[in-house]
Amino acid sequence: MPRRLDLITAGESHGPLLTAILTGLPAGLKVPKAAVDLDLARRQHGHGRGGRMKIEKDAVRFTGGLRGGETLGGPLAMEIENRDHAVWAEVMGPDAIDEAAAARRRLSSPRPGHADLAGGLKYGRRDLRDILERASARETTARVAAGAVCRLLLREFGIEIRSGVLSVGSVRAPERDGGFSFDVLEKVDEGSPLRSVDRSVEGEMVAAVDAAGKAGDTLGGTALVAARGVPPGLGSHVSWDEKLDGRIAQAILSIPSVKAVSLGEGVTNAFRPGSLAHDPIGHDFARGFFRTSNRAGGLEGGITNGEEILVTLYQKPIATLREGLPSVEIDTKAPHRAQYERSDVTAVPACGVIGEAMLAFVLASALLEKTGGDSLDEVRRNFTSFLNAQRAY
Repeated sequence: MPRRLDLITAGESHGPLLTAILTGLPAGLKVPKAAVDLDLARRQHGHGRGGRMKIEKDAVRFTGGLRGGETLGGPLAMEIENRDHAVWAEVMGPDAIDEAAAARRRLSSPRPGHADLAGGLKYGRRDLRDILERASARETTARVAAGAVCRLLLREFGIEIRSGVLSVGSVRAPERDGGFSFDVLEKVDEGSPLRSVDRSVEGEMVAAVDAAGKAGDTLGGTALVAARGVPPGLGSHVSWDEKLDGRIAQAILSIPSVKAVSLGEGVTNAFRPGSLAHDPIGHDFARGFFRTSNRAGGLEGGITNGEEILVTLYQKPIATLREGLPSVEIDTKAPHRAQYERSDVTAVPACGVIGEAMLAFVLASALLEKTGGDSLDEVRRNFTSFLNAQRAY
């Protein structure tokens, strides 16, 4: 049976902690805690984040699957503490809650654009906090921890992943001939306010975020997530659920507030003639087969083609607004403003980091499906054989 990765997360936004269990990793992969903590810190960064980021100091704690910093081949278990739980314990205690305190925190006026009402109807919960706590983007902290481990596996095979912000609200980085690629993302300043691909517009982006915050509004935006060094042949055309572009799109769209995704120049290509939409093929004996452009974003027929994987994600504005949009009180059914929960003005830079984690997970899983191997050394041997067969094609 092919080896592949599976990920399950658990935990609520204001619960005691978040948990990630990642299965399918080969034995022998070194997983430094500092590498995971770095990505957790990157997820917390960005101008326009809310007060929660001043409370949490996310750090991973490994609870299974490692010995001496190396994977053992079994499930890798990780947890991240929610420091804010200390003031929510009466409301969000797993074993018992204070009913009076919970009543004061009850959510009964759902937010348009959020999972509140749809989830309440689905699960029959009269306190919509039972929905928002799990639907919260806080859950992605666990995904970023797992994605950081997947990134470490990919690096063993020369595959790198990065992201950068293309737009916030109506402020966009100027277009470039041929679009943006991995080399642009390498130059993104991780310490800048919004991790923009073009620092010349970052001040304007910051001003837009500040104006939205002052008005009690929120902003969405777009981010580019890319991978370099991905070999041809990951994914498959033979079954709809094995197509790697579909798996990447599903993973990216699972990120809270992401409502659209474009692979390569997929959106633009819909308006072009075929003669201008595809990537001519070339060959030389040093590089093997290659494309002279990358409009497909590194994927053809659901399979990687050796070019950079380019994914643009589109994040809608966060659904929690200070003044609250028109809604309904679910008990009385009377019109009522949606209730306010502490939130961000924008989280596009963080969304890019989460996108990196999800892309890393999908690519690492596809790599292991192709190579197999219970130990990292075995995966390396199989990977080398795979590349040699392609060079001899």
